Amino acid sequence: MDRIEQMISTAEKELEGSFSLIDGNEVVRTRQVLDAFRKKGVSYRHFAPSSGYGYDDIGRDTLERIYADLFHTEAALMRPHVSSGTAALSLTLFGLTRPGDRIVSATGMPYDTLQGVIGTGKDTPPGSLKEMGVSFGCVELKDGRIDTAAVEQAITDNTTLVIAQRSRGYAWRPSLFPEDFEELADMIHTRHPGVTLMVDNCYGEFVCADEPTDHGADLCVGSLIKNPGGGIAPTGGYVAGKREAVERIAGRLTAPGLGREIGSYEASYRPFYQGLFMAPHTVAQALKTALLASRIFERLGMETTPASASRRADIIQAIRMETPERLVAFCQGIQTSSPVDSMAMPEPWDMPGYGDQVVMAAGTFVAGASIELSADGPIRPPYTAYMQGGLTYVHGRIALAEALRRMTETGALTLPES
Repeated sequence: MDRIEQMISTAEKELEGSFSLIDGNEVVRTRQVLDAFRKKGVSYRHFAPSSGYGYDDIGRDTLERIYADLFHTEAALMRPHVSSGTAALSLTLFGLTRPGDRIVSATGMPYDTLQGVIGTGKDTPPGSLKEMGVSFGCVELKDGRIDTAAVEQAITDNTTLVIAQRSRGYAWRPSLFPEDFEELADMIHTRHPGVTLMVDNCYGEFVCADEPTDHGADLCVGSLIKNPGGGIAPTGGYVAGKREAVERIAGRLTAPGLGREIGSYEASYRPFYQGLFMAPHTVAQALKTALLASRIFERLGMETTPASASRRADIIQAIRMETPERLVAFCQGIQTSSPVDSMAMPEPWDMPGYGDQVVMAAGTFVAGASIELSADGPIRPPYTAYMQGGLTYVHGRIALAEALRRMTETGALTLPES
């Protein structure tokens, strides 16, 4: 057994207790999904495609009821037509604001691609919320937690929407647990009843036993090529929450007055049902892969978040590589271990929507699916790698070994003697 295999085997033994906890949560969440499927009487007829306007599309409507059931909300919008998590968030922001309104972020500056939607980036694209007359303010986290008092101070008379990002994005901060939104939700609902609380739930679904809407959030928004698609859904996004808010967002997707009543899909809905059913298991596999990566790189003296001993709120593992050479070599090693495009060699490039060059390993069956094993990071100090996903733990284990080999072969990393 070579040194890399020895390191991985040692790390696995140290993580047995944490792996067991992940398995326990998978049982809880799988039962919830199964109960929702049985409650709604899912059968083969729900997989059938539709065309034209899509009136009375039973597959679409039933799947949306299942999402509402799982998030314990009044309504949900689940559509293949939503191309990404950013697209789902954009729909939500445009659906819930009017000219003159104000948005406050309770978790600092949002993820890079959403900054263009709001109009806070270096180059404001046409059609942004800023261009439409919607203003924006943000409140930084305090010691890794939502600063509820500061958020309340930031809420003005024209504030209609408070947004919060559950995951860390390209930031070195802790991701948030569903219960972390409860104090904020209580404050908003008690003192500012006209304000809506929306949580960007990307990367967090099924990681815990509950979701932010179980703790007072009015809306959860996410992507189906992340956790809830289970690695099977080919595209799509969802919004789950208060009925009035969901209807307004649906009107932005289709047309006011038509909302959720239309929207056909001529391919089968089966991947969306099957992906949702697989989601708790797939998320568990991704979490184990992230835990292993964290422990391995800790043993190599690098800083990771979450640490391997920490409880997890999402599937993302951040690793401070400290040099661009390490970051690029790590991503290249992940790519060469991918089932798709393994021959590609990632290099930093000017990726649309990002302020810095980004290196990205994404050899996935569904293009860009971050529930499948991928790794990326901006080329800026401290050159942090953000790894997420993994349809199977075994693949994640193999890919991590290959990434370490790539890093050592390029001279970016020297392994300890023992």
